[in-house]
Amino acid sequence: MDIDGVDDVHILDPELLQLPGLYPAPLKPSSHIADELFSQWLSLPETARLVKSLIDDAKSGTPTNLSKNYATINVSGGSALPAVFLSSSTPPLSPRSSSGSPRFSRQRTSPPSLQSPLRSAKEPKRELIPQFYYQDGRPPAKELKEQCISMVDQVFSNYIDGLHVDEFKSITKEVCKLPSFLSPALFRKIDHNCTDIVTRDAFIKYWIDGNMLTMDTASQIYNILRQQGCKYLRQADFKPVLDELLATHPGLEFLRTTSEFQERYAETVIYRIFYYINRSGTGCLTLRELKRGNLIAAMQQLDEEDDINKIIRYFSYEHFYVIYCKFWELDGDHDCLIDKDNLIKYGNNALTYRIVDRIFSQVPRKFMSKVEGKMSYEDFVYFILAEEDKSSEPSLEYWFKCVDLDENGVITPNEMQFFFEEQLHRMECITQEAVLFSDILCQIIDMIGPEKENCITFQDLKGSKLSGNVFNILFNLNKFMAFETRDPFLIRQEREDPNLTEWDRFAQREYVRLSMEEDVDEVSNGSADVWDEPLEPPF
Repeated sequence: MDIDGVDDVHILDPELLQLPGLYPAPLKPSSHIADELFSQWLSLPETARLVKSLIDDAKSGTPTNLSKNYATINVSGGSALPAVFLSSSTPPLSPRSSSGSPRFSRQRTSPPSLQSPLRSAKEPKRELIPQFYYQDGRPPAKELKEQCISMVDQVFSNYIDGLHVDEFKSITKEVCKLPSFLSPALFRKIDHNCTDIVTRDAFIKYWIDGNMLTMDTASQIYNILRQQGCKYLRQADFKPVLDELLATHPGLEFLRTTSEFQERYAETVIYRIFYYINRSGTGCLTLRELKRGNLIAAMQQLDEEDDINKIIRYFSYEHFYVIYCKFWELDGDHDCLIDKDNLIKYGNNALTYRIVDRIFSQVPRKFMSKVEGKMSYEDFVYFILAEEDKSSEPSLEYWFKCVDLDENGVITPNEMQFFFEEQLHRMECITQEAVLFSDILCQIIDMIGPEKENCITFQDLKGSKLSGNVFNILFNLNKFMAFETRDPFLIRQEREDPNLTEWDRFAQREYVRLSMEEDVDEVSNGSADVWDEPLEPPF
């Protein structure tokens, strides 16, 4: 009979087996000793009876009492098997040296009580890990749930049959802790059968049983606004929110008689939201993008502030006024479309023809206009936000794509020289001192500090506070000259309020200028009602 591990045969102890004719003398390693010992033990009558008894018990399913069976086995000379076979208790560790055998190099563990010769190794105890992911949101704690139900009962106590949409605001603000202008959207989300009423049970089912209660504010708003089965927000999903804001916010009350400009205001706010937050540029706003942006904070301010112009993020009416008036000035035929000849006039002809060509090639952003060679109002909103605030990441990405002619992800000196050539020619035409491109290139490299001196990546631009000036040097003459002369007026503006962005300061200046022009026009034309003329900007 072959025995595995013959090399370890020297560790066998004759006292352990207690076979007849063997004396407790040291065993020499041999390939035959293990076979002889096992053959002698197997030939014993008691061993045969034990094996037969175990097989019979296994076949019949009878529990085996090994202690009893082993105790009946005697070898010649009346000596019994050692205590390891007579007792189910754990044996002591062997005092013999384990050196020389790899089997003893590992720490021994006490075997379990012998219950069956066929018993498998004991499985490790499983550690109970609490659930940390919930597909539909984490269920609310008992105390939080009871507290919310108590508040709901208090509101619905006077409305046993349920709440109508105009009565639902108390639930939105007091129970859900959401901005009041989200109330119609939340109401319609619960009243999916369009019964024009929301009962107590329907609200609890949606808000508490649906685990909306434990979500963060961004997730709550995201789930309220998105369509069923959609994993993103579209521009149309924000339209009901803006409609309610226009109808209820005291700062927009003066617009309620001019539905056309209400619509333009709502569109502008939505375009600004997607410009800054939808960084993928797909028109599909994800929950992650919503959480990373500052839209939720701006929404929460709307209920607290009656002056809409103090909410400079997205909702300021003055900002809308500046954007729309700028568009109106360029749109000569007032067909709500702009071509190259119109756009080249922007900012007193500040831009070069080459950069305007790149914009109309739709490299930085595909136009939403369905007319070839025309820019729509939405496209213009993206353009003016990018042009007037080159410190923002969306703007840097917009202009980086324009200058990156071969679209390989880097801006090379040759590409920068291509745009600066026209800038240099314009400087010569207005009798400005010409600046060599080599000097300009050194200045740009010093401003950006790129990882590689022969090219500039988008990451390089993001790491510098002077990145916007690079693009002004290349294709905006007016801003380039202002940067070179360090306009003291702009420097003073920056110091007065460092928290304002370049766009905020631009909109502030332009609104003052436009309002002053409007005052002059009113004085010269009398007190004619400016709203009588359709499509005119709301002066």
